[in-house]
Amino acid sequence: MEISPIVEIAGLNHWFGQAAARKQALFDINLTLARGSFTVLMGPSGSGKTTLLTLTGCLRAVQEGSLRLIDQELKDADETQLVLMRRKLGFIFQAHNLHESLTAGQNVMMGAQVHPGVEADLATRAARHLLGLVGMADRVDYLPANLSGGQKQRVAVARALVGGPALLLADEPTAALDKDSASDVIDLVRRLGHKRGMTTLLVTHDNRILDRADRILTLEDGRIVADEVRASA
Repeated sequence: MEISPIVEIAGLNHWFGQAAARKQALFDINLTLARGSFTVLMGPSGSGKTTLLTLTGCLRAVQEGSLRLIDQELKDADETQLVLMRRKLGFIFQAHNLHESLTAGQNVMMGAQVHPGVEADLATRAARHLLGLVGMADRVDYLPANLSGGQKQRVAVARALVGGPALLLADEPTAALDKDSASDVIDLVRRLGHKRGMTTLLVTHDNRILDRADRILTLEDGRIVADEVRASA
């Protein structure tokens, strides 16, 4: 049986503002993402990258066109449906968004506990395992105030992965990392994605990680202007 893409987008358009101030941000986006693929989305500021990412992540409502995520159509989906779908996804954004009153381990545990039926002991073990994979095994009990910017981002990566998401959406995840740390984190995400069948869509300006991508998409002025498949990645 043929496996359907995890993301299927057709004729997607999006606007911001009202009346005379209304401005189109995305124009006729057509895109499919295969399960387990690692796709990098590039383009200048204001090109629509984050808009496309947040629509795919059920953080905005689809206005026009079709966006199917894990075989479910998001056009006309209500907020309850969007919330349920978001629980199947992992998110990494530029700001780490850690809870300052919780330790690194507790922050990662929260990523597991959004999934119904996950027991506290399992969440704890999963959190420690993921923190070890991102090189933070010795910082499990540290509060964010005692971590560097790069360490906080590693915790955010672990939190995004701990629930075993079907789709990982990342917005500039290496922005706060040095070259070696960025390489380690991207290699980890790519390896786990291929192993678990997790699809990754990553927005970046970081040319250092392009050689890790299976596919590179370029957006300009709300349109996909280049689509490079890298079979040897």
